[in-house]
Amino acid sequence: MRKQRVIGLFDSGVGGLTVMKEILEQLLDVRIVYFGDTARVPYGNRSQEELVRFGEESVTFLIGQGAEVIVVACNTSSATALPVLRERFNIPMIGMVDPGARLAVEKTIAGRIGLIATETTVRSKAYSSGVSRALARGSLPEDATLREAWQQGEQAITLVKAQGCPLFVPLIEAGLANSAEARGIAKTYLAPLQAAGVDALILGCTHYPFLEPVLKEILGEDVLIVDPALAVVEELKALLQQMDDRDAASPDHPLEFKAAAAAANPGKSQWRARYFVSGDPGLFRQVGNTLLQEPIESVEQVCFGDSPFHP
Repeated sequence: MRKQRVIGLFDSGVGGLTVMKEILEQLLDVRIVYFGDTARVPYGNRSQEELVRFGEESVTFLIGQGAEVIVVACNTSSATALPVLRERFNIPMIGMVDPGARLAVEKTIAGRIGLIATETTVRSKAYSSGVSRALARGSLPEDATLREAWQQGEQAITLVKAQGCPLFVPLIEAGLANSAEARGIAKTYLAPLQAAGVDALILGCTHYPFLEPVLKEILGEDVLIVDPALAVVEELKALLQQMDDRDAASPDHPLEFKAAAAAANPGKSQWRARYFVSGDPGLFRQVGNTLLQEPIESVEQVCFGDSPFHP
């Protein structure tokens, strides 16, 4: 029987729930420990030093809860802190940027990819580099005409416009994803992307899928919305298969996180997701239930050294 793996997932707030939802829907034999750093949201204007420190605290906490794989379900952290975290922790990690860039390359029809993200992610140029890496590694558009034109050097495939959207995360964290205010702000942010003629738009923040109905309403059917979470799940599937194959080949291999995983799975508990936040558990549960339209019954609060939240 395949081992039920524990996935640790962290984000600055409720945005990572979009990734968690995809994982739970497609991988029926995993459990997720979710940490939302809601006391320090948003991450979009943070320095790299801060983001690395926040990431270290989050990863350490999730490993303590039994995580065997970490999903950095925050594009800002993926773009700036993930390379450092991979050096400092001996645990598999999956970020958002490379999977999202690869998916955009595969889905674009005109080769004109756009990005909406936090200002830190935009400044990092991580997605532009990610598109170049995807092409260098052999990813190709599914559209045969574009694929042939690119292979013959007749047409470029590139990220033509990246737009910072600093007001989106606070709106979503406040439960206003479908408000008139959100629509007005979205029109302003999307105008430069429409002017640039993008045909595929990467949602470069895990909060943004909650705005997808608004974005589609403004952009119309000619622009494809690219949610990196879908590609992250595919990478996670492949990684878990590698772990299963390794364990099958070496059944007595001492798993580094075996003790922690056992501690997080006491007795016959059948939980699928556990939720932790650094801020207000009640607010996270309220907003999360509204966004997911399914119950989050229990949220626990954990505090790190500089957490400003006091119940």
